[in-house]
Amino acid sequence: MYASSRSPCIAGRPDDRRTGTRPPPIYTSPVVQPLKRRIGVVTTSRADYSHLYWPLRELAANPTVDLGVFALGAHLSPEFGSTLQEIERDGFPIKARIECLLSSDTDTGMAKTIGLAMLGLADALTSWRPDLLLLIADRYEMLAPASVALALRIPVAHIEGGEISQGAIDDQVRNALTKLAHIHFTSTPTAKRRVIAMGEEPWRVHHAGAPSLDHLRRSTLLDRSALEARLGLALATPTLLAAYHPVTILQDTTAEADALFAALVQTPGQLLFVYPNSDAGSYALIERTRALARTRNHTHIFVNLDAITYWSLLGQVDVLIGNSSSGIMEAASFALPTVNVGMRQQGRERARNVIDVPAETPAILAGIRRALDPKFRQSLAGMANPYGDGTAAVTIARILTTVALDGLLVKQPTPLPDLP
Repeated sequence: MYASSRSPCIAGRPDDRRTGTRPPPIYTSPVVQPLKRRIGVVTTSRADYSHLYWPLRELAANPTVDLGVFALGAHLSPEFGSTLQEIERDGFPIKARIECLLSSDTDTGMAKTIGLAMLGLADALTSWRPDLLLLIADRYEMLAPASVALALRIPVAHIEGGEISQGAIDDQVRNALTKLAHIHFTSTPTAKRRVIAMGEEPWRVHHAGAPSLDHLRRSTLLDRSALEARLGLALATPTLLAAYHPVTILQDTTAEADALFAALVQTPGQLLFVYPNSDAGSYALIERTRALARTRNHTHIFVNLDAITYWSLLGQVDVLIGNSSSGIMEAASFALPTVNVGMRQQGRERARNVIDVPAETPAILAGIRRALDPKFRQSLAGMANPYGDGTAAVTIARILTTVALDGLLVKQPTPLPDLP
């Protein structure tokens, strides 16, 4: 039945006064907004968040993306600086805060942390189910989101596959994440070749560079005076920055630390220590660092340094010593001499700023002397960083927002070579 003639007229369609009726109204279809692509990003610690910051910024600024951050592990731990607050200050939308890190210093604690993370993520990813889930690097906790995503049929994108660090379980974790992932962003051309050699289809593998290097191009780093104010100390000459983590491939994950601490006792100059990762043995390393600071003058410990402060520090110190990947991946952008101790980073690509030494006190002392030699620092002038030029985030965001989702879960098998 048509509306009464007393009803308001539709514009352009006057009532038919002769019959007392009017034609049916013209209905127009509502404008349907295209669905945004829902992209989830997992971060577990200060280290991977500093790498993810610029990809997160790119995704957050894209009007076609519905972004969600899943924060877990050390981010929620007061013992490791409660770095969740940094994500909150940066304004990224946190979809879940997952308590899973045991206050433990054992490999059993690490294994249980994976299990707790899986339980929390199963609920979180079911509640807010992304079209793509972005993971990074090689932390053991990352096995949890990759496994949950597999069960929930959520495609995974992975950053920094194809690298090598034979002295840590990170190596096996990284390779497992590669095989569980459907899109890959590698830091170097060699890493890209290695991922393809693992059987991943070439169209899925993209050389982007390390996203941590985007800070060098896009962030405003602190000058020396501003950095000193931020740290609350004057940077003396020489200043050594120590970043040392448990060697998780060993039964005794701190076995190589004896030689390092013995060398640092004998090394002159100012020494700045940053906290280790939350791996088995980290508490023991923290206690040893505190003991060193009580007896060695001009030694300072930092629980947590945000990305800008840490990057700025790499531009001001004289040497980086330890076994952190930052000495290999990021320090090269500053031509900063790095004394890489022991086996943790064995096999990783490196530039000529890296001085590799065994975990032996005389060798470490010799490495430090070489790193402090002005001639060595001068020899690094003009060196290039093999991990990229600071444009990774744009590449990562472009692929994540445009890759076809249909059929992404189904991987094609690698062709087998003909048998002889």
